[in-house]
Order: sequence, then structure tokens, then C-alpha cells
Amino acid sequence: MFHLSGFPMLSDIIFWPVFVIATLATMVGSQAIISATFSIISQCRAFNCFPRVKIVHTSNNIHGQIYIPEVNWVLMLLCLAVVVGFRDTATIGNAYGLAVITVMFVTTLLMFLIICTVWKRDVFLAFLFVAIFGFVELSYFGACLAQVHKGGWFPLVVSAVVVSLMSVWHYGESKRQAFELENKVSLDSLLSLGTTRVPEICLVCSHVTSAVPPMFAHFVTNFPAFHQILIFVTVHSLMIPKVPVIDRFHVSRIGPPDVSLFRCIVRYGYKDIGDNYEFETQLIEKITEFLKCELNSKEMVILEQSLPGAKTQRRKELRLQCLQEAGEDVNELMEAKEAGVTYMMGHTSVIAREASCILKKLVINYVYGFLRRNSRCPATSLGIPHSALIEVGMVYRV
Repeated sequence: MFHLSGFPMLSDIIFWPVFVIATLATMVGSQAIISATFSIISQCRAFNCFPRVKIVHTSNNIHGQIYIPEVNWVLMLLCLAVVVGFRDTATIGNAYGLAVITVMFVTTLLMFLIICTVWKRDVFLAFLFVAIFGFVELSYFGACLAQVHKGGWFPLVVSAVVVSLMSVWHYGESKRQAFELENKVSLDSLLSLGTTRVPEICLVCSHVTSAVPPMFAHFVTNFPAFHQILIFVTVHSLMIPKVPVIDRFHVSRIGPPDVSLFRCIVRYGYKDIGDNYEFETQLIEKITEFLKCELNSKEMVILEQSLPGAKTQRRKELRLQCLQEAGEDVNELMEAKEAGVTYMMGHTSVIAREASCILKKLVINYVYGFLRRNSRCPATSLGIPHSALIEVGMVYRV
């Protein structure tokens, strides 16, 4: 007779079959936990509720098939800590049981919203569903609560820590983005500085989709010169495998034509390869196409505004003038590309104001600051080469 912990009172005949089945069940359960954790973190990252981590999409067809190395290592360390710390299958079972029944009960409560808002069913039907399944799950939940002091406390502690970190990150990011929106600079204020232009292309990467991001205004204020061609780039990552090149870039001009300022919104799918050289080539091609479209628009305006009795010579002169201006813009763009392409990003430090309460200072200065310092760098996520990167240091007081 075997008396191993977890398999007491099993005969020699059935011990090894039960042991094999239990091991396979553990493998299936662990894979379910790993996949669910990866999926939840990916969705939380999309909603800006989790620090930046490396997400590897392992399938071209299945959108949710992902791998997160950092989270995988954390899960491994937590599993080892649980096994080494508890050393008792009964205690681990109490922890697992409370976690599972809590997930089931929360899922039942969320089904009430799904039935009412998504499926558009009657509220009484949704309430009946929750009452029937919730009663059974609450019975198990009450039984598991009696085992909180015998291992059930562990999932509660882990959940509280993860939710706290997510809440701190979301709070800090919302304050940082609000600061950028409140302190963005108008284009007229930037052009009034009378800065010197450097013959290169600069891609200013930020989340600001209107006006000028504060970090670029800070750069120009301290160093009154910027590049000949400025392109303010905002990258949006979509939850689809690939975005066609024709739909990937949305280019527009900001300011008068003589200042050569553009704004570009870039949309990437999760399987689009972040080739830096290819990105620059495609972006410059799109700006060239944009300049040609501007030329066509000007020609149409000239034709519409020309009176029927206008002289043909005058119309030809206006058209030649438009062609010359467009040719000069394209030549300027190509010359700037030959001179070099640089990237500019903000390297911000977010701290609480002096008048803030102690709790806010603790959350922003220490917890959120620690998460930002140890999260994945935006330049690394975008594949920007270090040799072509300009980081502008700023302090955001929120």
C-alpha cells in the first residue's frame, strides 16, 4: 500500500494509472492558466492597464495565440514559491479551489451584463440565470472561505497585488497623457521662435495627434533648431494580423507649405514586421504621393476658378507654377532623406506636485516610477535604432 501525499491508500495496481492521469490533468490545467494569463495581460495592455511587456504573436491566423516571456518567468517563479512554501497538497488545493470558484462566480455575474446588453434579452431571464447558477457557486464559495487561513489567502493576496499594480499604472498613464494634452503647444507659437533648420528628416514620435507635443516644444526652447522636414508620427497597434500598406499611413500637412511640417498616423498589425528601413522608405513614398495629390488638388482649383474667357496662357503659367512648387517640395524631401533620418522621443519622468497628498506621492513617485523604469522601452517596442534616436528629457508634474 502506498501512502504518498496526495495519493493515500492507493493499491499498487491503480497507483501508477492514477498518477499518470493526475500528471496529464496538471499539464492541461497549467496550459489553461498560462494561456488565460497571456490573453488577459494582452487585453489589459491594449487598454493601457498594464506595463509594457514583450508580446510575441505565434500564429498568423489565430489572433489570440501569443507568448509573453516575462509573464511566463513570473508564473514559473510563483509556482516554485507555492510548492516550496506550502509543501502540502491540501493547502495548495484550498488555494486553487478558492481561485477557481471565485472566477466562476465573477463570470456568472458578468453574464448578466452579456445577456442584457449584448444578447438583448429580458432582464428577468438574466436575473434567473444568475440566481440559479450563482446560488450553487455561492455555496461552494462559502465553503472555500472557511479555508482562507489554510492556503486560500494566497490567491487573494496575489490578486490584490496585481490589481493594485494595474490600477497604479492606469492612473499614472492617465495623468501623464492628461499632462501632454493640457501642455501641448500651438504651431504658431513654435514657428514664432525663429529657429534654424537642419537639412535632415526628423520623425517625432508621440501620442499627441493634434498640435505639437510638449517634449518637442521643450527641445526647441532649449535648442532653437530643428530639422528641415518634420513628421509628427503616432503609431497605433491594431489587434489584426496585418494592415495593407495602402491603409497603413495617413499623412496630412500641418502649417503653411513653406515650413515642411507633416503629421502621420501609422497603423500596424501585430504580425507586421518592424523593419526600420522599410518603414522610412514607405513613409517617404507616402509623403511624396501626398505632395502629388496636393498638386492635383491645386490644378483642379485653378481650373474651377478660371473663367470661361480666361486666357489659356495664364492657365498654363499657373499650372507650371504648381508643378515647380511640387517639384521643389519633392526634391527637398529627397535631399533631406539623403542627409539622414532621425527619431525623436520623450524620456519623461512623472512626479507628483509638491501640494499632492502623501498617498499620491507614494503611488506616482515610487510605485508608478518603478513600473516605468522596469517596463519595456517604447523605442525598443517600435524597433528604433539607438544610433538614430534623440531622447528629450522632461519632468511631468501631475
